[in-house]
Amino acid sequence: MTRRSSLLILCSVTLSLIAPAVAQWNEEVLYSFQGLPDGAGPTGRIVSDAQGNLYGATGEGGSSSCAGPAQCGTVYELSPPTKNGDAWIETILHVFQGRAFGDGSTPGGGLVMDAAGNLYGTAAYDGTGPCRLLGGLVGCGVIYEITPPAQPGGAWTESVIYNFQGGSDGYFPAGDLVFDKVGNLYGATVFGGGRGINCGNSLDQNCGTIFELSPPQQKGGAWTEKVLYSFAGIQTWSTLSDGAQPNGGLVFDEAGDIYGTTAFGGSAAGAACRSTGCGTVFELIPPQEEGGIWTEEVLHGFLAQPTDGAGPYGNLVLSAGALYGTTRGGGGREDGVIFQLEPSGNGNGGWVENLLHVFTNGSDGLQPSSLIPSPNGAFYGTAQGSPTRGGLIFQLQPPAQKGGAWSLVPEYDFTGPPNGYGPFVLSLVPSHHEMYGSTIEGGTGPCNGGCGTIFGVKP
Repeated sequence: MTRRSSLLILCSVTLSLIAPAVAQWNEEVLYSFQGLPDGAGPTGRIVSDAQGNLYGATGEGGSSSCAGPAQCGTVYELSPPTKNGDAWIETILHVFQGRAFGDGSTPGGGLVMDAAGNLYGTAAYDGTGPCRLLGGLVGCGVIYEITPPAQPGGAWTESVIYNFQGGSDGYFPAGDLVFDKVGNLYGATVFGGGRGINCGNSLDQNCGTIFELSPPQQKGGAWTEKVLYSFAGIQTWSTLSDGAQPNGGLVFDEAGDIYGTTAFGGSAAGAACRSTGCGTVFELIPPQEEGGIWTEEVLHGFLAQPTDGAGPYGNLVLSAGALYGTTRGGGGREDGVIFQLEPSGNGNGGWVENLLHVFTNGSDGLQPSSLIPSPNGAFYGTAQGSPTRGGLIFQLQPPAQKGGAWSLVPEYDFTGPPNGYGPFVLSLVPSHHEMYGSTIEGGTGPCNGGCGTIFGVKP
């Protein structure tokens, strides 16, 4: 079993109207991963610098320094060509080496960049922690930093800035990290935290955490981790309960409140996921005094088909006071939905859910996994396709009049090798007026089904 397969197993265990249109956007495969010694299975957010270089992580691939045929993953840089028509240039900035070298393995999310150009991300496994999965010692995961060279052309340096230990601090970090205004990092762990009754799996009854990682006060010092909240999962079968197994990809509002989703927990009323809960959208409210306790509120517990989504997935988007996101299941055919949550406006602090699109596995695909807002009020996103269809990029257009229906327009269909297969994330780079993204499979690489691609797309 490859590490990518085990991570997908971990996620699964831990885890309107269609406007008629012809796909017209222009897509270009910028790079096809080659597995070994290259990366494979790109994951999470792609970021860019002022020069237009792209940075991301792969869940597999790298050199033979890490045990197992799939290897431990990489962090890469993709540089644009100096002349139109030339190939983009890939540089491997770091190859993860796993527990034997005190390193993490299998990045579980993408990257975030600070003002100095340092890159940060999560690796789901290894590090110094004692955690086990399916009987094997796999470590508890790490948070890592990749530092650019002092001189152009030098080597980038990787440092593990936090090793999870599998107790109250959580373990198996997943999803993208996010910075606050003063430079603290925030993220999620799938397991751990010391709380849990029903967490949506048989591996651990601790339902995961939201953590803060604060930088050292002096250069060369240690980063400090603080668990802001530990999830408890399903507590009663008759009322809305807590979430379980948060997805990461958190978002802040102007008041400093944090919003996110959990893959399980919440309401047990949905017949399709009665034993685990169908997932939640939650809010974490910071304490009024320094050192106080963060407060969690479940804004919505999903109910699954036919009237709601199930299993939220991907990063939330906060736009004009409303939250937008996707679920991999639920809807009329269990093919997923796009949802909106907005304050009820009645003074009781509640939130109201609206389903903006219910997927049908027709021209709209199924199992959406990514949303990014556009300046005109629309959203761009990705969805999977049938076995003979490699997934798609879509545009979700707002109604022309208030109260009208949103419309989903398919904009590009992936076709599989040598094109990409299975798009999972989009990143908008305004300076280039272009979106970039990754597919977990496809391309020209020798992996079964292809090793994945980085692509650019223009409307």
